[in-house]
Amino acid sequence: QVQLVESGGGLAQAGGSLRLSCTASGRTFSSYAMGWFRQAPGKERMFVAAISRSGGTTYYADSVKGRFTISRDNAKNTVYLQMSSLKPEDTAVYYCAAKIGVKSSDTADYNYWGQGTQVTVSS
Repeated sequence: QVQLVESGGGLAQAGGSLRLSCTASGRTFSSYAMGWFRQAPGKERMFVAAISRSGGTTYYADSVKGRFTISRDNAKNTVYLQMSSLKPEDTAVYYCAAKIGVKSSDTADYNYWGQGTQVTVSS
């Protein structure tokens, strides 16, 4: 059991940057691979990025590769998504998720989800 709370969403201009944070409850944060997903209006929830339990490996959707960086600080029970060179098409509700074991890009593999934080990018 883990509770996830996202923060850091808001409004940004195209080309700007924003950093999202997700803080987990409990003391077993390092047992979970973590992922970020996003859902735009009228669309299904899509994979954005994932990171292994130790933070040693990462994986990104092609649409954000080179622009977004996922990281984690297990001592702080927090995973981050640094978003740079933002585009209007990045506008969505962003969710963090936790998965027991190895990282995954499949939403069905994740066990726990945060409530989401809105990111809006204006042109």
